[in-house]
Amino acid sequence: MRGATSGLPFRFDAKTIANGLNFTLSTDLGDLDFLGEVSGVGSFPEVLAASDTKDVGGVDCKVLSLDGLIKAKTAAGRPRDLYVLPELRALNELKRKTGLS
Repeated sequence: MRGATSGLPFRFDAKTIANGLNFTLSTDLGDLDFLGEVSGVGSFPEVLAASDTKDVGGVDCKVLSLDGLIKAKTAAGRPRDLYVLPELRALNELKRKTGLS
């Protein structure tokens, strides 16, 4: 688990997932977050509704839409999230004006 005390016993298995909500992990490939709920958006059904399908390396993946990302960043309220909001809003406005997806 990312940010946990070194040596803390942790088993990432079905039981742990069933008893938890959000997990932030450090892996050999980089940081990975498993979120059962996204602040400002909600739980899985709401996140799914606020997502777009994008091709990622030939695989269709659901990713949070710009609207959803703006809601999540606003709700998080951390300086690093608030810092990117003007750019995200500008991209969203450009997307609306040009009809791009």
